[in-house]
Amino acid sequence: MFHNPNSYRTMPLGIVVRRTPGVTRWAAYAWRAAAILPGARDADWVELRREGEAVEFHAATLTLELHGSDTEAYAHGLAARVPSVYVVMRQPEDGERPLDMVLVTASPYEAQDYCDNGEDIVEKVPMTTGLVAWVQDFVDAFHKEEEFVKRQRDKTRVDLKQDGIGDPRVAKPADIYASPRLKRERLI
Repeated sequence: MFHNPNSYRTMPLGIVVRRTPGVTRWAAYAWRAAAILPGARDADWVELRREGEAVEFHAATLTLELHGSDTEAYAHGLAARVPSVYVVMRQPEDGERPLDMVLVTASPYEAQDYCDNGEDIVEKVPMTTGLVAWVQDFVDAFHKEEEFVKRQRDKTRVDLKQDGIGDPRVAKPADIYASPRLKRERLI
């Protein structure tokens, strides 16, 4: 399917991460993506506010990219009860920061791919009203419904002859289920 080369938009999104005290002795803190800041400037774990032991940080600013080829996924996400973006975070290898901010996406399909690898933390964060409108405008401009075409079955009868019978490596029918170890012992 041809996609318009202009069907690409970006927006910087600040990622707000909330740190709360851990609930087990093995985790000092619990971290979660709490909010987004559309159009935010670059940041590197800037403290935004404190409420007792809970602290919110502007952890990073990532670029939200919309691609014309992914409009079906965006439309699916917008149809959810709470339209959201997905923030992908990862435990850092160097230990300089509490978490590395990897990606922000409006595609629930792409977020699912990151969930499947088992190494990343994927947080669902509700979109702001303005961001919902921005993504919806993009989908309205570039989404093309693809007509479902049912595959037609061949008329060829494949059940009339047996293909694949008679492997040349099998000398006699008794060898079909014989253990390979027993075959070697007979050769010795």
